[in-house]
Amino acid sequence: MAKNLEVSFLLDFYGEMLTEKQREVIEFYYNDDLSLAEIADNQGITRQGVRDAIKRAEALLFEMEAKLGLAKRFREMREGLTAIRAAAEIIDDYNSRYGYSREIHTNAMAIREMAEKLSR
Repeated sequence: MAKNLEVSFLLDFYGEMLTEKQREVIEFYYNDDLSLAEIADNQGITRQGVRDAIKRAEALLFEMEAKLGLAKRFREMREGLTAIRAAAEIIDDYNSRYGYSREIHTNAMAIREMAEKLSR
């Protein structure tokens, strides 16, 4: 994943653990696509101060992810739920083609619905 997307993703998970100033600066830079100069003007600090705040916040986000792994776990869960939904569809399709069983259909639908619910 590109660094910009990765930082934005980690910000969703760990942004509240940053200081308010770090969170604002990194959101302006990554989510609002403002330049260092624009952020410096908005925040009343130097470009170097903005850069330092961004670098510290990035380091903290990556450190938290390394220790906690919440974003990685979220991705794995999302991928797993997608695979579960696909498998349930294959089972249901196979069931309808080769000797329909109402019980198999009902269970496949329940699996798909639960996977869908959990992925929201």
